[in-house]
Amino acid sequence: MTQADGGLPFLKMHGLGNDFVVLDLRGGLPRPAAGLVTRIADRNRGVGFDQLAAIEDDAEADARLVFWNADGSLSSACGNATRCIARWLMDETGATRLRLRTDHGMLLAEDAGGGLTRVNMGPPVLDWQVIPLAREVDIDHLPIDGDPVATGMGNPHVTFFVPDAEAVDLASFGPAMEHHPLYPQRTNVEVVEVLSRDEIRLRIWERGTGATLASGSCSCAAAVAAARRGLTGRRVRVHVPGGSLMIDWREDGVWMEGATSVVFSGVLTPEWMAS
Repeated sequence: MTQADGGLPFLKMHGLGNDFVVLDLRGGLPRPAAGLVTRIADRNRGVGFDQLAAIEDDAEADARLVFWNADGSLSSACGNATRCIARWLMDETGATRLRLRTDHGMLLAEDAGGGLTRVNMGPPVLDWQVIPLAREVDIDHLPIDGDPVATGMGNPHVTFFVPDAEAVDLASFGPAMEHHPLYPQRTNVEVVEVLSRDEIRLRIWERGTGATLASGSCSCAAAVAAARRGLTGRRVRVHVPGGSLMIDWREDGVWMEGATSVVFSGVLTPEWMAS
């Protein structure tokens, strides 16, 4: 991606249908204002995305990544976008391992072979104040109907275990839980059906975005919650509407592995950005 004619170049990427607009701001280019983020997010009048990600220079890492939700709010973590950008940077540089700084911390990415990319999303956050929650509660059994689990993965999560994930009316259930008063910064919502000791099915409502085909951080949070409940082991395949990810909760963090795709590149015109 290179700056051309005053426009703003971008890439469109997706991980299992979880789609992103990516801006390369290395070299000191300014971050987009929240208003421009929401205009780019518009799938009818802009480009459309679940999250927007920016690549910036970093003195101690291979790059710094910044993430926005479709409503213009910032997010500290976005696992699938991290994997997509890591793959693109590895292809650009020939590297097989990268260190990427996010607001969630320094993340390690590596080539997993076979075109797959693996990212260590770091240890799960299991402190109610850091997730954050509004008050001290048992995070393994929240005082919410459905007995969900709270987890932080650089962003807050609430995970519900249900007999049939497809039977849940996510369009109404998701927004209600996203704005639950126990979560002062809102939350991502996962509805999980346990298929076996090493396999779960997941439906996702992302904070600030809505229903998505996939989410890396939600997949990590759901896998961690299932293991904490004793429903699965610590290594599970997570099936989402857009495909599947392998999640492995190790001593050094939660590793996420899966496919990525670059769809197209384009340029946001100066006229459109100024209109």
